[in-house]
Amino acid sequence: MSTTTPGAAPYYFVPAESRHPIMAAAGLFFVILGASQWINGVQWGQYSFWFGIAWWLMVLFQWFREAAHESERGLYGRKIDLSYRWSMSWFIFSEVMFFGAFFTALWWARAHSVPALGSLDNGLLWPGFKGVWPSIAAGATAAPAGTVEPFQTVGPFWLPTINTALLLTSGVTLTIAHHALRLGQRARTIAFMWVTVLLGITFLCVQGYEYYHLYTELNLKLNSGVFGSTFFMLTGFHGFHVFVGMLMLLFITLRLQSGHFTPERHFGFEGAAWYWHFVDVVWLGLYILVYWM
Repeated sequence: MSTTTPGAAPYYFVPAESRHPIMAAAGLFFVILGASQWINGVQWGQYSFWFGIAWWLMVLFQWFREAAHESERGLYGRKIDLSYRWSMSWFIFSEVMFFGAFFTALWWARAHSVPALGSLDNGLLWPGFKGVWPSIAAGATAAPAGTVEPFQTVGPFWLPTINTALLLTSGVTLTIAHHALRLGQRARTIAFMWVTVLLGITFLCVQGYEYYHLYTELNLKLNSGVFGSTFFMLTGFHGFHVFVGMLMLLFITLRLQSGHFTPERHFGFEGAAWYWHFVDVVWLGLYILVYWM
């Protein structure tokens, strides 16, 4: 690959060989290994899990820092910008499929599996089976009587509604920051970015309190039948994505404070904004399908 003129970005920048991919994979290996052992009661599993998380975050920080330096040195031309845009688009599409699978599982269990089982002769299943959704008594969902402890479901008021307001507000503040960046108003951009980050942190704190309330007062847990498993898989993975998105926005904010990005070139900002708006949309689906319906 060659540049067209001295100091110009190459037609397509090819980075040097890097250790970051294999190091990131090693961190994820320890995360998965630790998680699998932790949930099965093996004591060292939690240490492996948190070690892998710390290792993975450290590698990602170094990797993103190198990419940011390459961008600021003018090594990324139009082709690289287009590659990043397509890569982020396909990544978000894969996330749509990921959450779509869990939404489909929730819909299928509620609209098809439980009613179909309830229409059969209960003697073929187990005595006292009731095909209702969601379950609030042992044996009322697709589980033998006595295997699911009684639990209460959670409605939209007030914690889920508060979190909805927080995420929607964060989407507005992020959009304001984007417009300010395009107008060259760096101080205004940074201010609204910090507001967005704080809203994301507040969302996670509220969700953490909600989980505590569900476990201690409503007895709604991951093993509370198909409802509990789909509820915590959806809300838990969404919370993880909010955490990742918040870290992305924090990193972008720190780059803005370091003088990175211009009104014309700021795809790093745009990519993080795309991801955050996607997280907002997923939460709206959760709020309607899980908490209201």
